[in-house]
Amino acid sequence: MADQAETDALATGLSGALTSFGHRLMARVYYADTDFSGVVYHARYLEFFERGRSDFLRLAGVHHTELADGKHGEKIVWIVRRMEIDFRSPAKIDDILTIDTRTENISGARITMAQQLKRGGEVLVEARVEAAIIGENGRPRRFPKEWIEAFIPRG
Repeated sequence: MADQAETDALATGLSGALTSFGHRLMARVYYADTDFSGVVYHARYLEFFERGRSDFLRLAGVHHTELADGKHGEKIVWIVRRMEIDFRSPAKIDDILTIDTRTENISGARITMAQQLKRGGEVLVEARVEAAIIGENGRPRRFPKEWIEAFIPRG
């Protein structure tokens, strides 16, 4: 069984890293990510992008569990309002992918993020995602002020 130091060391890279532009995450393509042709199934790209956004939020200090527990005065959740995705080239089993996420715009309850999924220096898929936060009643909620600075690129 791993001791706490070993567990902490292994977990360090699990969420990727904040960067000067936003966030970077590495991922491997597994057999379960592919379709019968041996390339990544189109819906799996959405999952890779979701991991990138979720880990960006986590490292920026925004935790889904705290939102669901009502840390900000009420229970709030993230929703995807709009997504545009451009498929350029397929990823294949065992590829090592880089998922880059950056904030394009924040206004009120909405945030627009641009994402790229790359193999080496080749951009395979690009996405623009507009997300929002909503309260228990399903109505949009403004971003807490402390979040805005956390999502603005540092470089």
